[in-house]
Amino acid sequence: MMRTLIVTAVEAEAAAVRAASGDLEVYPVGVGIAAAAAGTAALLARGGYDRVISAGIAGGFAGRADIGDVVVCTRTVAAELGAASPDGFLPIESLGFGTSWFAAEKLALGAAGPLPGLAVRFGEILTLQTVTGTAAGARELAARHPDALAEAMEGFGVATAAHLAGVRFGELRTISNLIGPRDTSTWRFGVAFAALTTAFKELL
Repeated sequence: MMRTLIVTAVEAEAAAVRAASGDLEVYPVGVGIAAAAAGTAALLARGGYDRVISAGIAGGFAGRADIGDVVVCTRTVAAELGAASPDGFLPIESLGFGTSWFAAEKLALGAAGPLPGLAVRFGEILTLQTVTGTAAGARELAARHPDALAEAMEGFGVATAAHLAGVRFGELRTISNLIGPRDTSTWRFGVAFAALTTAFKELL
């Protein structure tokens, strides 16, 4: 039987996942790439895990994902890993210093049919250190990453730890807000947390 480690950024996300089942191994490891990588690596070092899933809420790109949707990651991308140039952003691959992405396991969510009340979408999830807060920033990111559905702050860090430990990696996010001008009055944490619980009930 596959043993799965689930990591979130904060306790509120972990609680939403745990609400799906008391048997899940869920731990909050902190916000951001560094905390996610270090925290996940420490947990994986205990041994015995076959897979790690980065889980939580995220911002969705308008027209690609809506509030309450479930996004299953196909590829996690460190969208800021590279260099600025007069001609635009250069990903780290173009500099010859490594990779800015990892493939993700296509988690079997909705394989038996649509989830009641939930839309499940499959695509890239971007990892950023600074989440987008302007319309111009959202347009620029969307143009650079036409397959991206959402942005969050931990997936690439979790994937890095998984890669080094030789275990499978997946990422699942639910959409709490749309990417663009920062307006917390439009954020729907309750909707996203409820969707996270439902998604893990179906997944695991």
